[in-house]
Amino acid sequence: MATLEIKDLHVTVEGENGPREILRGVNLTVKQGETHAIMGPNGSGKSTLAYSIAGHPKYTITQGTVTLDGEDVLAMTVDERARAGMFLAMQYPVEIPGVTVSNFLRTAATAIRGEAPKLRTWVKEVNGAMEAIQMDKAFAERNVNEGFSGGEKKRHEILQMELLKPKIAILDETDSGLDVDALKTVSEGVNRVRESGEVGTLLITHYTRILRYIKPDHVHVFADGRIVESGGPELADKLESEGYQSYAVEAGA
Repeated sequence: MATLEIKDLHVTVEGENGPREILRGVNLTVKQGETHAIMGPNGSGKSTLAYSIAGHPKYTITQGTVTLDGEDVLAMTVDERARAGMFLAMQYPVEIPGVTVSNFLRTAATAIRGEAPKLRTWVKEVNGAMEAIQMDKAFAERNVNEGFSGGEKKRHEILQMELLKPKIAILDETDSGLDVDALKTVSEGVNRVRESGEVGTLLITHYTRILRYIKPDHVHVFADGRIVESGGPELADKLESEGYQSYAVEAGA
């Protein structure tokens, strides 16, 4: 069973007045087949957690460990983390001029699988996944995210997840900027991957609306760079009615 284990993670980012600590001792374990929702107000450190795990050079790990199936994630390069089975759906997916979606996806699949997918079966696989996520097949020949709407970019992120089949999927505010229809479509894609029981999902959000479609097993409240409360789906209901104010007060105390 694939397991992502985060222990006492401290992370800084360089600011105008020197290093500023963003994460202040995060402890979290995500197992294959589980869905964990990380919730909290803007600025609490949720996205920093996602990008630190993925290996973004902006963030410096000053203390703690991150392991995937016992292997030291922090010792891996970004591409090694991806090949090990980690996937990050970004809040703001970047454009890649000159690289078509079809070439991008096949290159990524080749790196993950260790060999290039046979073209005939690969085209069928991609077309089926695009149809399921309600993405026009013409997008396969467009450059990655270039001229895509917000909803199209998020569909493309989930398309990647469906095709690459990671062990651990980190979804950073996937609901950001989506209308109701796009949110439902993207959530259905996430649920299709989850139903395999082979992926652990870390869903980062500060709204509860996506949790109407993606039901978490565990909910964690993030405040001031750490997890301050954990519970089941009922914790999300509490946040819906009460908000984050009490946690912000506690974190600042």
